[in-house]
Amino acid sequence: MTVHNRRGLVLLKTLLGLALCALLLFACLIGYVWYCAQERPVMPAPATIVLGAAAWGNKPSPVFKERIRHAVHLYQTNTTQKLIFTGGALRDGIPSEGEVGARWAIKLGVAPEDTAYEGTSRDTWYNLKNAQVILQQQQIDSVILVSDYFHLARAGIMARDLGLHVQLSPTPTSKFNNSSEVDKLKLYVKEGYFIIGHQLRKLFGSDFYRAELTPAIIITNEPSL
Repeated sequence: MTVHNRRGLVLLKTLLGLALCALLLFACLIGYVWYCAQERPVMPAPATIVLGAAAWGNKPSPVFKERIRHAVHLYQTNTTQKLIFTGGALRDGIPSEGEVGARWAIKLGVAPEDTAYEGTSRDTWYNLKNAQVILQQQQIDSVILVSDYFHLARAGIMARDLGLHVQLSPTPTSKFNNSSEVDKLKLYVKEGYFIIGHQLRKLFGSDFYRAELTPAIIITNEPSL
């Protein structure tokens, strides 16, 4: 074997080894996403952040409705004292996801003074950045995160990046719970890629922590829906 061939073989083995390590790390990441998706008891916390999902006019979509119901359950069982809803509007002239969520929670019996929302965010990172403004106003740094099960690993990582102490509480009645095991695996893999993207943004995005913040909007009167 010539020196050139030996070098080529060493390079090939190195690349294969790196690829194997990358696959192993990604498999561990998928395992972490699965772990965070499991239902487990949560300790009482002063606030719960409900991550936004689609709103259809003045009504939450089925996915968002179940997130709201779960957060309301935490509130009604004295597991949390304040519900913070997040998410912007798809277009001008319609209520934001955050507003729809807060108003729907009030309709389900939550006291208006125990709800708050932000209405400008477009993704999970901005959901949490804007919710953090509300938390800072209330001097709260310990929260429960409510979302669909596959979403919580990424959301938890982001919340910890913001210095929050978080517990994860997946929506037990999500329509995604009825997905096949193959479809669930696809969701976990997709979230794994999103987590990697978040970490890369954190490393290379110069304005990553200077995301636009919006002040809290506290609902003080029960609306009609």
